[in-house]
Amino acid sequence: MSQIDRDYSEKRDFIRMTVDAKVTLKIAGQTIPAVCRDLSSTGMQLEAQVALKTGDTLSVHLPCEHATLRDLDADVEVVRVQDLGDGRQILGLSILKMN
Repeated sequence: MSQIDRDYSEKRDFIRMTVDAKVTLKIAGQTIPAVCRDLSSTGMQLEAQVALKTGDTLSVHLPCEHATLRDLDADVEVVRVQDLGDGRQILGLSILKMN
């Protein structure tokens, strides 16, 4: 399957929920604040002041304010990077494991 076909398939197969939620990234012992822009069952898109590259792995913590729901903690892999300038990046992350 080509990348174009896969991109189209992902858009069709996985519902993406737009969110503007504060998250924290854990990378090599560092905790970095970020904003989750959208979330699906297999990944998420974040904006953060980081310098990551495709293939990097990290952990994401998304706190939940609802008392009956758990926070989201996941190990993720960077699958897409878009530099925004001034040190910020948009990161496309694939969820590897829910913790």
